[in-house]
Amino acid sequence: MEKVKHLPENQNQPYEKFVSHGPKSLTDSELIAIMLRTGTKDKSALMLAQEVLQAGNYEKKGILGLYDISLKDLCRIKGIGMVKAVKLKCILELSMRLSTAHAREGLIVRQPKTIACYYMEQLRHRKTECVIVACIDGKGELTYEKKISEGSVKMSLISPREIFLQALKHEAVNIILVHNHPSGDPTPSKADEILTQNVAMAGKQMDIPLLDHIIIGDNSYFSFREAELL
Repeated sequence: MEKVKHLPENQNQPYEKFVSHGPKSLTDSELIAIMLRTGTKDKSALMLAQEVLQAGNYEKKGILGLYDISLKDLCRIKGIGMVKAVKLKCILELSMRLSTAHAREGLIVRQPKTIACYYMEQLRHRKTECVIVACIDGKGELTYEKKISEGSVKMSLISPREIFLQALKHEAVNIILVHNHPSGDPTPSKADEILTQNVAMAGKQMDIPLLDHIIIGDNSYFSFREAELL
């Protein structure tokens, strides 16, 4: 087994490069090689890392493709066992949580961009739709969030009643709806528009206004509030 720091002189040595020049000097494959630590008899850790980056399931090749590749598919790569596969997926999860935690610090509920940033990494990589209701208190702070639907979502079947049960239970003063479009295009569908209108109407009647409905795409978003449709 060949360790990263023992690669031949004519190959890049990511570990030493990190120590000498810092993490920003490393390519994606070099970073992954350090995490993997070892390669195989025939492949260095760096070569193995490059193979991992080519293993994305569909159009998202490179580092983003790692969100979509399964443990089973990672383990099909010679040199990647379950331990390394789990480590790679855990690193991705940690990265997503760090991004979300950072976005939470700058969250301002009446600024759609900050809401979109908060939910972006959590939702943009999903292959199925997920609908979240965010409960806002009187100070304008996010106090609770709940997935009300996940999987093959038909927006027309989502009931405002279910949404406002969560709002009442958690004493929300306002609510925000957030959901993703797995296609990557956040443009609202007719069903999205109808759900938004129904929830907004119910919110007025219950004195728990709908502040916004934000649709998350692939590093993009649509805000009904910004579009002046609320």
